[in-house]
Amino acid sequence: MCSAERGHVACGPVGEGPWDCPARDVVDHVTSRWGVWVLISLRSNNLRFYELRDSIRGISEKMLAQTMRALVQDGLVWREVEPTTPPQVTYGLTEFGQEVGEPLTELFDRITRRLPPYGAG
Repeated sequence: MCSAERGHVACGPVGEGPWDCPARDVVDHVTSRWGVWVLISLRSNNLRFYELRDSIRGISEKMLAQTMRALVQDGLVWREVEPTTPPQVTYGLTEFGQEVGEPLTELFDRITRRLPPYGAG
């Protein structure tokens, strides 16, 4: 079990560092270059793969697929495949993903409120 006390992260038996903690992989996936944007993009809507790709400027299909695979495996995102030709894949946030994504969304909203309007300046 991982815990944080007084700025130090501990996990498992004494002597193990946070680098051995299972939560570290989830934190790495959430805070990756694309993980944050996926969670923010899915905050209010379930999206199909291509809708999600189009909502995140600069992400390639390959990176989106890798990011989604990790976030699904971590239990932050659910994935539903409709058996059509071609298959339609829809993604959404799990309860855990909503909980983790909420502070990211608040941070994003706080930053955008403080920035000048896009194109002004």
